Amino acid sequence: MSIDLLIDKLTPCLEEIATGLVYQTTFSIAEVEELDGLHTKGWNFDWADSDLSRYNIYKLRLNDDDVIQGLIAAEVVRGAVYIRLAESAPHNTGEYKKFLGVGGHLFAIAIKLSNAMGFNGYVFFDAKNMKLVDHYAKNFGASRVMARIHVYRMEINEANAQKLLDNYTLEGDLNVR
Repeated sequence: MSIDLLIDKLTPCLEEIATGLVYQTTFSIAEVEELDGLHTKGWNFDWADSDLSRYNIYKLRLNDDDVIQGLIAAEVVRGAVYIRLAESAPHNTGEYKKFLGVGGHLFAIAIKLSNAMGFNGYVFFDAKNMKLVDHYAKNFGASRVMARIHVYRMEINEANAQKLLDNYTLEGDLNVR
């Protein structure tokens, strides 16, 4: 699977489209019970799939609210964090999405994980197509890595990772498995 997540706006907090109000966010490890059945509720990926069991799956929420706004699956590998999947909740996609800024927040969680592991924010991931390669390059300063394993492999280097983190105020618990 490849990352297919459009970054709509780089916002320190999530911004409600209808009102312009901004909301502080938090993140934590998603529990298996929270992931079960999401695929049948409009999520594109089956987050409870056993193939994701080795990944840290983090949920993004508004402070004082249990509704999941987005999910990201990340794995700590040698010298970096690999972002396996990232997805905005169905209510945050398409023409009638509720909040702006979910995608950027999800990547910021992976960068925080990289920092916590001593990798200085370095992350890598696989984009779904060339349009998204260009999108991540423009919005995150990500660059393409020539790799045989995936034609659209990308990385966010330490300097660009720090720029992203400087934009976000999200707090949370990494609780690395």
